[in-house]
Amino acid sequence: MAKAPRNLVALPAVVDLDALDSVRDGLLTALEGGPLTVSGEAVERISTNALLMLMSAAETAKRTGLPFAVTAPSAPMQAAIARLGFDGRFAEFVRG
Repeated sequence: MAKAPRNLVALPAVVDLDALDSVRDGLLTALEGGPLTVSGEAVERISTNALLMLMSAAETAKRTGLPFAVTAPSAPMQAAIARLGFDGRFAEFVRG
């Protein structure tokens, strides 16, 4: 049985402007604790700003030498990534 990642941030179903502060705070706290995994499996709708924030978190983790991954992105999340042309950037850290 696989062990759950120590620093896991599960994205909510709707990641819009109202959710950004909470998600950002979770990402910052998790990044302080080491390697970070973000679960996208519950996402039904995600804003452009949220995707930009995830790319920023990935870059911050990279600069500090910490592993960063987004796991199990939902179909709506994948569609938003593709629609905005972020496929190449997300390919660097999406797992599963």
